[in-house]
Amino acid sequence: MHFISEQRLDDGVLEREFTLGEIPGILWTPGSASAPAPLILVGHPGGLHKMYPRLVARARHCAAEGFAAATIELPGSGDRPRSAAAEQARADLRRALAAGEPVDEIVDRLVLPLVEKAVPEWRALLDVLLALPEIGGPVGYSGGVIAIGLRLAVVEPRIAAALLFAGSFVPRTMFEEARQVTIPLQVLLQWDDEGNDRQLALDLFDAFGSEQKTLHANMGGHTGVPPFEGDAGNRFFARHLK
Repeated sequence: MHFISEQRLDDGVLEREFTLGEIPGILWTPGSASAPAPLILVGHPGGLHKMYPRLVARARHCAAEGFAAATIELPGSGDRPRSAAAEQARADLRRALAAGEPVDEIVDRLVLPLVEKAVPEWRALLDVLLALPEIGGPVGYSGGVIAIGLRLAVVEPRIAAALLFAGSFVPRTMFEEARQVTIPLQVLLQWDDEGNDRQLALDLFDAFGSEQKTLHANMGGHTGVPPFEGDAGNRFFARHLK
């Protein structure tokens, strides 16, 4: 990891941009931490610059509870090299949704390669971050793409709890993996999300194998998550990471 910039935000949070190999990312740490902080990995749908206002708001909310937060750019997003296959799959998905056609095969083409590339990168990020003196375990994962969070919850033993955003498609082939998830889960679902399959999200929640799983469903579209869910997320992670 190579830190390339840092700034102190007005609430004291230290924000540092970094590169992990060729992958850009951002690390936020609480300004008043006297001991190594638990870590939350902040998932997103891609595009660090585009998503920055929402990402920094989430990170600052985490820091207010004493958590460090970190994120990296997804494969094929932001300034990272594009995938022609992924771009074609996105176009095919938009067309199929508009026409009311089946999308399972297209979702497989779009999401499965992304998961296969992204999950090892998040795990490599964990290796580096947990070696920093200001960061300790345990670790949580918060956000989307939900299929990435699902895979991480199965394969990464350092993640102790996950807050998943049900706002993206999940390949049906990953439902068997969902049954292997055993860590505590909290799942956010926007009931009127125009770009998400509500029934698929409900079926996925049912499939998760965790004994402790909670579904928070709110009215509204994709970007209409109520502000109070940030507090609920902090309480969830405080229960399981502290």
